[in-house]
Amino acid sequence: MIVYNTTFHIEKEVLEEALLHLRKIYIPQAAASGFLHSPCLRRVIQRSDEGEGESYSVQFHVKNIETLHYWLEGEGNRLHQKLIERFGSKIVGFTTLLDEIDWAHE
Repeated sequence: MIVYNTTFHIEKEVLEEALLHLRKIYIPQAAASGFLHSPCLRRVIQRSDEGEGESYSVQFHVKNIETLHYWLEGEGNRLHQKLIERFGSKIVGFTTLLDEIDWAHE
């Protein structure tokens, strides 16, 4: 199982609308595919108020990298394109893949 994490930086001007879009459209549609599980939305804590916007992390559990690539080629790319069409450069993101490690066992 891997964690598919996308961190979005959202400008204050569109913050409320973008968060609503992530909550009501992006996350539910991604989870409805059946390939991504356990969605999570987290605000990134920043040390100072830079005044330019805020960052949020959207995370899903995915069976493996092959499953993620399959999802990205279809539904994932369409969902990302909708974000770009709606918010342009006022929302930017970068993706990281995390491998879960069972820390309780040697």
